[in-house]
Amino acid sequence: MTMEQPAGDLLKRTGLRSTAQRRAVLTALQGHPHSTAADLETRIGADRAEAGGLSRQGLYNVLEDLAKAQLVRCIEPAGSPARYELRVGDNHHHLVCRRCGLIEDVDCSVGAAPCLTPGDDRGFVVDEAEITWWGLCAECRRATVEQ
Repeated sequence: MTMEQPAGDLLKRTGLRSTAQRRAVLTALQGHPHSTAADLETRIGADRAEAGGLSRQGLYNVLEDLAKAQLVRCIEPAGSPARYELRVGDNHHHLVCRRCGLIEDVDCSVGAAPCLTPGDDRGFVVDEAEITWWGLCAECRRATVEQ
C-alpha cells in the first residue's frame, strides 16, 4: 500500500468492505513491515475510537480477512510471533537476526515465483517458495566482536 493508494481504495478493489477497523490496520502497517499483532495493537491504540473500537480478537479477524484477500502477507519465523507486511505477491524472502530479531526483505534472486523448485514436486503445482535465512545482522555482529 502506498500513499497514492489509500486503504479504502485497496479494500474496495479486492471486494472487501472498507471498514474503519480494516483501514486502521492497513494504515498501521504502512511503513512498518514485519509488525506483530501486538505492534499493530499498540500503534492503533491511540486511535482506537477512530478504528471502530477494535478489540484484540477483532484485530486478528481483520488480519485474517486481509491475508485471505492478499492485501497483507503473514510470515512466521521460528520462535517469533506471526508478522504481517504489506508487500505481497512478489514472492520475496527474509533475513532474520538470531539475536535482535530484525527482519529484512530479500528480493527473489531468480526472478518469477516460485523462485526455487523442489527436486521432486511429488505431484504438487508449486506457486510459492518461502525462504528464511538466519544469522546476525551487522549491528549484532559488531556488538559480538566488540565484547
